[in-house]
Amino acid sequence: MIEVQGELISKPYVEITVNVMRRFGAEVERYGWSRLHVPGVRYRSPGAIYVEGDASSASYFLAAGALAGGPVRVEGVGRDSIQGDVRFAEVLEAMGATVRLGEGWIECQGTRPLRPIDLDLNHVPDAAMTAAVLALFAAGQSRLRNIGSWRVKETDRIAAMAAELRKLGATVEEGADYLAITPPRRLAANATIATYDDHRMAMSFSLVAVGGVPVRIEDAGCVAKTFPDYFRELAAIVQ
Repeated sequence: MIEVQGELISKPYVEITVNVMRRFGAEVERYGWSRLHVPGVRYRSPGAIYVEGDASSASYFLAAGALAGGPVRVEGVGRDSIQGDVRFAEVLEAMGATVRLGEGWIECQGTRPLRPIDLDLNHVPDAAMTAAVLALFAAGQSRLRNIGSWRVKETDRIAAMAAELRKLGATVEEGADYLAITPPRRLAANATIATYDDHRMAMSFSLVAVGGVPVRIEDAGCVAKTFPDYFRELAAIVQ
């Protein structure tokens, strides 16, 4: 029996784990989000299983489609994904992009300026960082709410994101669990972005360049944690 003390923040990732366990024959009894019970059973092979691509990493390429016109299609994750971050597609739609989902793929294209958003993004905590950078290209203030878990990630992502967005000229209001981002009339070019040894800071802020504003990313090698070839793959779709 697993008992959760306090609020369980990363619910979408627990759901992924439970889903895969069930595919391998383990029954998981969940009592709300406070207790999970796994009876003593043996795992068994499902025979064949589809391993999805990483929906969090897909968010950067989908965002590139929204910023640069697209369309950009990401394969390996689609409408039947078990990953919570696939719902980043809903964020893109809220910002005015056109999103299509198929079996094993997602496609995005958009026009600028993007629409500002005011959304609870607790269900997509990693992809929400992508939305924070997209907010630089919106026609007004965007508010990202219920992202308090950012405070205890690879770095304090709320503080880090606020500091680096300001380097680009944005006005940023930082709260315990939210960011309010007002883009400037014109983004500051050639800003040097600190990454805080956080792969998602590096990948998120690379989108500024996709939006047509030169930017320098410090310690870009930190992307090796999850996506060593990220910058090579990004360059391949924007040339």
